[in-house]
Amino acid sequence: QVQLVESGGGLVQTGGSLRLSCAASGRTFSRYTMGWFRQALGKQREFVAAISWSGESTLYADSVKGRFIISRDNAENTVWLQMNSLKPDDTAVYYCAGGFTWTRDVRYYDYWGQGTQVTVSS
Repeated sequence: QVQLVESGGGLVQTGGSLRLSCAASGRTFSRYTMGWFRQALGKQREFVAAISWSGESTLYADSVKGRFIISRDNAENTVWLQMNSLKPDDTAVYYCAGGFTWTRDVRYYDYWGQGTQVTVSS
């Protein structure tokens, strides 16, 4: 199985930046579509970004397009989410996830990290 461990969350002011990291273990990692999802308090988990197993294709939610960047390095077994121009509406628990389907649908991802809290103030 694949284990995902997230880090990098924290408190930031409106307009600031954060970089989330997801460290993966498991020999099939390089063939997984990797995604980032977020869940605000009282809301359902929603898609943020995804990257193909080769890193050549990406998807973004309209709400983060132009502000967030997803990337991966299979040699390092790591996925990142660079978050810029953060807004209070970005406040949520952010989850790293992996699956074999190229999709933004949360239901098709099989492996999940523990989540990391991102709070945007002001």
